[in-house]
Amino acid sequence: LPANLLITILIPSSIAFHMTPTMPLPSSNFAFQNFCFKYKLLHTLERNGKVYRGQSLHHVPKSCNKFLRNFDEIRIPQYSLMTRYESRNTDGTDNSNNILNQTKKKKVSNTRGRKSSTRRKRGISGNNLHKEGSTNQRPSTNWEPNALQKWRIFGVEVHPDDLASDTTISAKRNTKQELNAVATSSGDSVKESTDLFRIENDVGLAYLSQAVVESLSSRLRININENSGDSILLPDEIKNIRVIRRSLDGRKKRRRNNDGSLDKTPGPRYTYVLDVEIKAADAKKLRFKHQPGRMEMLSTKDADIEGFHSIKSDDLSKYLEAQDFLNSCQPSSKEKPKVIVVGGGPAGLFCALTLAESGLCQPIVLERGQPVESRGKDIGALMHRRAMDTESNFAFGEGGAGTWSDGKLTTRIGRNSEAVRHVLRTFVRYGAPEKILVDGSPHLGTDNLVRLLRNMRMDLRQLGGDVRFGARMINLNLNKNLGHVTGVEVEYSGTTERNVGSISITSQMPGTRETLEADAVILATGHSARDVYETLHAQGVRLEPKGFATGFRVEHPQKVINKIQYGNEWGPSAVSGKKKTDNINMEYFSSSTDDSGVAMHEGTLPVSSYRLATDKAYDGKFYRGAYSFCMCPGGQIVPASTNPDEVCVNGMSFSKRDSLWANSALVVTVSLDDPILETYREEHGVLAGIAFQREMERRASIMGGGNLTVPVQRLTDFIKGKPSTSAPSSSYRLGVKPAACHEIYPPPMVAAFRDAIVNYFEKSMPGFLCEDALLHAVETRTSSPVRIARDPDSLEAIGIKGLFPSGEGAGYAGGIVSAAVDGLIVADAVLLHLVSRDSQECKEDEMSSQQRKRRKSIGFEY
Repeated sequence: LPANLLITILIPSSIAFHMTPTMPLPSSNFAFQNFCFKYKLLHTLERNGKVYRGQSLHHVPKSCNKFLRNFDEIRIPQYSLMTRYESRNTDGTDNSNNILNQTKKKKVSNTRGRKSSTRRKRGISGNNLHKEGSTNQRPSTNWEPNALQKWRIFGVEVHPDDLASDTTISAKRNTKQELNAVATSSGDSVKESTDLFRIENDVGLAYLSQAVVESLSSRLRININENSGDSILLPDEIKNIRVIRRSLDGRKKRRRNNDGSLDKTPGPRYTYVLDVEIKAADAKKLRFKHQPGRMEMLSTKDADIEGFHSIKSDDLSKYLEAQDFLNSCQPSSKEKPKVIVVGGGPAGLFCALTLAESGLCQPIVLERGQPVESRGKDIGALMHRRAMDTESNFAFGEGGAGTWSDGKLTTRIGRNSEAVRHVLRTFVRYGAPEKILVDGSPHLGTDNLVRLLRNMRMDLRQLGGDVRFGARMINLNLNKNLGHVTGVEVEYSGTTERNVGSISITSQMPGTRETLEADAVILATGHSARDVYETLHAQGVRLEPKGFATGFRVEHPQKVINKIQYGNEWGPSAVSGKKKTDNINMEYFSSSTDDSGVAMHEGTLPVSSYRLATDKAYDGKFYRGAYSFCMCPGGQIVPASTNPDEVCVNGMSFSKRDSLWANSALVVTVSLDDPILETYREEHGVLAGIAFQREMERRASIMGGGNLTVPVQRLTDFIKGKPSTSAPSSSYRLGVKPAACHEIYPPPMVAAFRDAIVNYFEKSMPGFLCEDALLHAVETRTSSPVRIARDPDSLEAIGIKGLFPSGEGAGYAGGIVSAAVDGLIVADAVLLHLVSRDSQECKEDEMSSQQRKRRKSIGFEY
């Protein structure tokens, strides 16, 4: 920790905790959050006489070690309620000496019996975290027999048949009544937060049923109270239950019952994660033990972070006081700074919303495509008349490429992280189905996204933001002497928003150009905006190549995937809700019904999906990664091209997932130094990956005969290396043509495909390689092959102040949720940039000196 760094956390109650080099930070992220999380606060960073004042920030590093090693600024989540750091033991004695002694020398016994040696712990540097602060340890609490404890129970399994005729819990619960009382007494300023918790709590109760309670009781080995007057009979020991997560485990494994016996009916099970409230005495009696991943005791701070559970009326005055303090911290200039956000996808929208809600600046969103109501008509013209609008299609328009896609909200950046939970709650606030807060694999669907995006746009304008459609950025305005972006040049294609309240907003005339000045520019374009990469490269913005994946989209009849995943016994139970689709599925499984024609199981299952991956796909010389991507059960294949002379496909599903087909991308990886890119690197340099993608799309267009007709090939013919002369039915509505799709990609990639399909995918899912499986060429836009280099601390583009790359197109996300989270993080960086620049307490020479000190290398050689 630098000797000149003093971190002060300002708390509304005027209590301040100072951390200096003599008192190191706790050695884990758990303890760090315990220190930081309580109220929505301002933070102050004092360094060399300079003071930064700004809103609380979203980004929380993974560990204190990484935080202290790589960051000079404190970044605190704006959307979290914070818990005070307690420097006292459970018995009330001062614990500060124990904290100070964590870095002292400690004798460690030698396992070989030799004399004990003395080792020095690494303290807060390095990767070794102290066990005392590990999240695997049970949280320390004051033990009182009648005190309520909250425990999280994982892996509570319920048979689908048990849920078929079961009743769910009624709406009248004590938790909801208490929350409504809090909302009534709190006023309008916290109504939004309590409403979000109420929705999340109600969804958790809606998924609760008697079968879930019985399975939990069997696992805990307690009896259910038969005299309970509620719709759900609870054990006497359990005071409250809420469903946190529900997912389907479709594996055909034989499970053990809660009593240890082997289950005689292997098959799919619904798996629940439950939060249980129980008295401390009962928890001790039942021998509850903190076991990460199985049974975890939640402390107060965990409850706060999960869903605003512990908002109390006596805390609201402090919360409102903090809000007033935030609002009073405005830039010194009379006019609010303007921030241009280029791109109206998840990263751009969440970034703009965060900036608008801060009140510190005015975001201006520039979207080259059309609003969803006009974009839907353009897509209709494309599907019915093959009339492509190059600026409004499946790739360009409000919401980005994910709007007319499957709307998946799964992510690998932490399903339970507060940033992801914040994104999901925001979606629900603007009209998304409430079940996404509980589902293990949340999914929106295109039909829900259209309504959601319109609500977000209207709210953004009410907050003071500006949204312009048909506005394509054609140039960045740079001050090369200062190395700072000053704005953008925009060309308008014209648009009219329809059916948005009673107001119709018309943009400037088509072909009009305008120069917009801004204090900061955020590049949140999608990976299909290839002209943006070319413009940035021509203007000297540093780009770096990035590995990507490309391939085909494979389509099966949904009934085939149901049989592979569920088998003949459970296949008929896969229900979409559409009569035609379900009847075809039942006829396919006629062998799994009894003599009366009634299905063997009463329980229902969702239409099945899959995920396949291997890193051992051999191409004849090297091993490549091969995997499925963006699997769309009950979906259809759509054109994702932005040029009539190129063919690229994508998959999408509506919220019900009730079509007859299931499709997924099958792709193989292309590395930075891949030999197949050698010729492209010689001609296009850092844009070699984009040139390769374009070449594959043009080959597919020529093979299909043009006019957006897609070349297809049976999967069995692809393995044999022969052209297909016929093809099964396809969901692609613009026409398919049987062809030799194996001739599109270079031979090493084709060899890797064949090896992965035959030796890995078919073994994982017997029946995947069949005559009904149809390859559609080509799927090239799984991710961006280029990354806009940005500083890891300031998040600005390297060498250009005020320019902030963000999202999937910039190379820092991969999906709706991760792009939205990156937009939140970049918004925090922009606020810090604006507030520190306008702060009267910061001198210009000191600002420049500190910015130079923060500048670090990202490890890429140009």
